[in-house]
Amino acid sequence: MVKKTLDKDLERIGQIETQTLQASQTYKALALALLFLLVVWVFSASIIGTGENSTLIIVAAIIGGYMALNIGANDVANNVGPAVGSKALSMVGALVIAAIFEAAGAILAGGDVVSTIKKGIIDPAAMDNSDVFIWAMMAALFAAAAWVNIATWVGAPVSTTHAVVGGVMGAGIAAAGFGVVNWPTMYKIAASWVISPVMGGAIAAVFLAFIKFNIIYQEDKVAASKRWVPLLVAIMAGVFSSYLIMKGFKKIWKPDALTVTGVAFAIFVATYLIVKPIIAKAAIGMENRNKSVRALFTIPLIFSAALLSFAHGANDVANAVGPLAAIVGTTESGAIEGKVGIPLWVMVIGAFGISAGLFLFGPKLIRTVGEQITKMNPMRAFCVALSAGITVLIASALGLPVSSTHIAVGAVFGVGFFREWDTERRSKILRAENRATKIHPESNLPDAEEPEIIKRRKKLVRRSHLMTIAAAWIITVPCAALLAAGIFMGISLFLGG
Repeated sequence: MVKKTLDKDLERIGQIETQTLQASQTYKALALALLFLLVVWVFSASIIGTGENSTLIIVAAIIGGYMALNIGANDVANNVGPAVGSKALSMVGALVIAAIFEAAGAILAGGDVVSTIKKGIIDPAAMDNSDVFIWAMMAALFAAAAWVNIATWVGAPVSTTHAVVGGVMGAGIAAAGFGVVNWPTMYKIAASWVISPVMGGAIAAVFLAFIKFNIIYQEDKVAASKRWVPLLVAIMAGVFSSYLIMKGFKKIWKPDALTVTGVAFAIFVATYLIVKPIIAKAAIGMENRNKSVRALFTIPLIFSAALLSFAHGANDVANAVGPLAAIVGTTESGAIEGKVGIPLWVMVIGAFGISAGLFLFGPKLIRTVGEQITKMNPMRAFCVALSAGITVLIASALGLPVSSTHIAVGAVFGVGFFREWDTERRSKILRAENRATKIHPESNLPDAEEPEIIKRRKKLVRRSHLMTIAAAWIITVPCAALLAAGIFMGISLFLGG
């Protein structure tokens, strides 16, 4: 009895110590985040000087920095989460790679011109004057940042693009009524809530099925790997080259579809010719085990995490600095313009804010995406990364406004649900063989490393995360809209408007 009581007391003390450590780390992260916003204040003030609207622009810059922090904390997890969950990258390694490539993508290839009315959500001509537009953009930016912050706190990966869209819509309605909104565009965005995850999940499941049936379930896994892994890596190289050209380098190079296809095919062929002898050499002496085959996907997976981060930084930095650039452009010109240039100093705030948010708060969402939805290994994570690139390319070709967050998370769920279906299918086969031969099912397992075939199906995907994430996706636009509308109304009352 004494020993049991002592063990319980020690366990409680251990829990208290763990919670205390986590709380102290949270406070440190919050303090560093506030320090970053202070740096943004000083940096923007030194750039802007003491002009007529300098205070307004500085406040907008601080809010833009806050939004960038939240994008780094939430959105970037989709690029590196599967790689971390599969143990292809350590958490520190993933943070470093993502931070470097996110910042590089934002600064080197971030859009030089951004539509001030995000994706054509509202009509700026409906605004009474430039001051109303500026306050609407300020409210939209702060509301979007606040909502992404809330989502990160509850552990739900959401689309920061949709948060900005909701913020702009809500502030626009509060400023000029429902007629200001481009409703057909909003319908397309609502459709993407379903299209993005379903398409991402289906493509990831198809690739995982291909790998399972053509490599993992083959008698000679080594020979099958030599045949198919070079092709899969070459497909990834071709897809990501197209992805980078269309999404990552659009600032510096805008080729036509034929050129993009030609470049992607050339990279596909070159990669296949390079990788094939490398895989053949790696196969020498390789054990005929699943674990050995999975290791072949580790290096391509690391490259994919880096390339996804670069393209994300180039493509999504506008979520942080788009409304800020609109505010800067409008205050400088005095007129509401459909498109404005993004000053370099604004892009720098976005780039470093994303990296800072990733380091300070990113691990929570990285673990959610990479570890807590379904079990990852390099092979599954490879399918998730490849699915993300292919889905974005298909959506771009069809003109569908999909979310990279929804695609990546949908791909993780797709992999998990395929594992459930495949495990159940194989369990039925083994049970049938057992009844026919009266051999214990476990002795018929094709690989001793696959014990999950005898596990209960519900353990392979956590339904609680599915419901939490789906709910967060559905309410992102309306919640961000309501927040923005409320903030704009508060600003109007404060200013006596």
